Amino acid sequence: MTDAPAAARPTVAPIGDDDAEAVAEFFHRHLNSQVGADRWLAVVRPPWSAGPNRGFRLIVDDVVVGAYAAVYSSRETPEGALQVCNLAAFCVLPEYRAHSLRLVRALLGQKGYLFTDLSPSGNVPAMNERLGFARLDTATRLAVNVPGRAGRHVEVIEDLDEIADALGGFDAKVFTDHRDAPAARHLLVRSAGGHAYLMYRRDRRKQLPVFATPLFVGGDPGVLAEAWHAVASRLLRRGFAMTLAERRVLGFSPRGAGRELRSPRPRMYKGAGGPGDVDYIYSELTLLEW
Repeated sequence: MTDAPAAARPTVAPIGDDDAEAVAEFFHRHLNSQVGADRWLAVVRPPWSAGPNRGFRLIVDDVVVGAYAAVYSSRETPEGALQVCNLAAFCVLPEYRAHSLRLVRALLGQKGYLFTDLSPSGNVPAMNERLGFARLDTATRLAVNVPGRAGRHVEVIEDLDEIADALGGFDAKVFTDHRDAPAARHLLVRSAGGHAYLMYRRDRRKQLPVFATPLFVGGDPGVLAEAWHAVASRLLRRGFAMTLAERRVLGFSPRGAGRELRSPRPRMYKGAGGPGDVDYIYSELTLLEW
């Protein structure tokens, strides 16, 4: 009886635009087959400008056997531009798992970035911690969305053109960049006190796709807090029975029926900047529902 031949040593290479479709097909076949390759393509090739690559891949004879997709963006801070690399999707074929860390090191070896991992699962959080990642405070209230009427002089607007006309500065850029992001949903709250802009996504828990997860708040968060009853009612009408209300995103905890989650999903970061510099925009959370 002879030993089975060892798997060939794969090559680590950047994911370029020409490789995006092959990597998207790889994720469809091997990471989550319920997500079509066209939807994975939005993660590998997002609608805003690219960074130095689209992540890194493992290849054997030009065939993809592993990939770690990355989404790049930039933030302006008092100290200057902060470059962000969001670790978006990670999969390696079983026979090449011994080479997984080569992909991770290729990404983390890029200097000067704030690295974020916003949906780690399985053994990835433990691996991240060994690599120096820290966990964000993701205290979350599971808030029940109840029906009701908007208060006097409160409008909840979902028309994208109206939202675009109302926003300025950084909020306008965020909205423009994410207007065509497949998982990003948008609404504007307008009242006598001003306006607030909310970007959110649909999440699934226990196979139930009825959870709204806020990703970004622009404008005046106080307006959103005051009008939350109207927002929750609108979300309910759109099929969202509950909101996963993370305090670090909303800036407040919705009042009313609900409970604090004992073990909210982990979100992690490493590198330049600190926890206050981490947000959830320009990430796989805005690009893919699963």
